[in-house]
Amino acid sequence: MLELYLQKGRIEAGCDEAGRGCLAGPVFAAAVILPNSFQNELLTDSKQLSDKQRYALRPIIEQEALAWAVGIVDEKEIDKINILNASFLAMHKAIDQLSIRPEHLLIDGNRFKPYKTIPHTTIVKGDGKLLPIAAASILAKTYRDDFMKKIHEEFPQYDWNKNMGYPTKAHRNAIKRFGTTPYHRMTFRLLDDQLSLF
Repeated sequence: MLELYLQKGRIEAGCDEAGRGCLAGPVFAAAVILPNSFQNELLTDSKQLSDKQRYALRPIIEQEALAWAVGIVDEKEIDKINILNASFLAMHKAIDQLSIRPEHLLIDGNRFKPYKTIPHTTIVKGDGKLLPIAAASILAKTYRDDFMKKIHEEFPQYDWNKNMGYPTKAHRNAIKRFGTTPYHRMTFRLLDDQLSLF
């Protein structure tokens, strides 16, 4: 079972991002504050769950959370400030929108850029250890998947409804064949052999 908090008695927000390793599309992040009474046996790291389970959990998290929000940083900004900074910025944008100000931030991963004066703790594989981070991972992942499915309709040849912008063989082959789109991250290694882009 995942833990509900790291420091008992403090308002903690779990933060996680989705889409860091993708070749196309924005990076999404979510921040979630859960109530002390929250319980859910199914909730764990979004990568361990099926698509169906993630989408079933999303409305439960949204209804039961004391506060939640999603932040987005697009591919142009990612190219400008790099993906690590873009991930932090997306988390900051999510925290900005929370209706309750957290007293402590629980960050999935090993690095974070401090947010204002709120203390934070980075937790490697935190989405498999703490419920607020797991909840944030579900929201970030499902909202990003929704976005990728939507832009798939514009550019169906890249299979974004299946690969969600990740560097699959089919995605890379489509870039080789059709070139890039406005959604591609131009600072990323889009092809296995980068030379063939030019």
